Amino acid sequence: MSRTGSAHPALIALGAVGAAGVAAAVWGVGIERYLFTVREAVAPALAPGSSPIRVLHISDAHMAPWQHRKQDWLASLAKLEPDLIINTGDNLGHRDGLTGIRRAFAPLAGIPGVFVHGSNDVQGPAPRNPLKYFAGPSKVKREPVALDTEAMDAYFTDELGWHGLNNAAARLQVAGSSIDFVGVDDAHRGWDALDALPGALQSPGERPAGSSLIGVTHAPYQRVLNDFVALGADAVFGGHTHGGQVCLPGYGALVANCDIPLKQAKGLSTWTHDGRTVPLNVSAGCGHSIYAPVRFACRPEATLLTLTARAA
Repeated sequence: MSRTGSAHPALIALGAVGAAGVAAAVWGVGIERYLFTVREAVAPALAPGSSPIRVLHISDAHMAPWQHRKQDWLASLAKLEPDLIINTGDNLGHRDGLTGIRRAFAPLAGIPGVFVHGSNDVQGPAPRNPLKYFAGPSKVKREPVALDTEAMDAYFTDELGWHGLNNAAARLQVAGSSIDFVGVDDAHRGWDALDALPGALQSPGERPAGSSLIGVTHAPYQRVLNDFVALGADAVFGGHTHGGQVCLPGYGALVANCDIPLKQAKGLSTWTHDGRTVPLNVSAGCGHSIYAPVRFACRPEATLLTLTARAA
């Protein structure tokens, strides 16, 4: 008997897959990339006897001047009353991105902070096939647009009071504790100068008793994490990965855009090297390239990480 009036099962399945794909795209482009969230965690990283320190970790804003929802949300984070700001780079996403950054970060002025560069603090984004992101760490193939990095750095240092850690070290007094910091420029572009770090650590003088050391990088490549731990870092902060940006529900990141294990592409974990294990926090970031405006199963975030004293 003929069944010409019935749809073929394969066509039904194909239609269902297509509908699911459209729904996922609508969610990722139109909804989830605006679902900003604060991830809270606790990690023992300070010298024994130290009081807790509330660290606001911000990363990968990729700011464009018209992104007012993101600017408002970042500005609202001042209400968390952090003791310290750690900014792991890629703040700019447009040649006029500093306009939005000023609006977003103004309420954070006066809170001790440190920052490093990502490549998008120096060079503007360019159109590219988003599917190439899943082929592995990205490579530069065209002449990039230069951004006003100098103006951004001046705003961070002169107006917000933050300290730059691009292949450099600094010492801050944070909530009554002496904290040493060491950082590198963007390792994804090979701008990190790991050999300079031991010397940079000497510039503030001998580390005082009871101080802690924090490593800060934009791209959490394994070579950088290993060197930080070898230098004595008690905790490490990174960004760059976007947490995978487009993730598989129930599985996680499909790509990290660097050589960190995928299971550590976002969130709080630990890193072990040469017999030492320290907390590692990788931010999924709160933005995206203006040429890839999507997040799926990976909400834009900042982290409020409370650092507590290590066991004696």
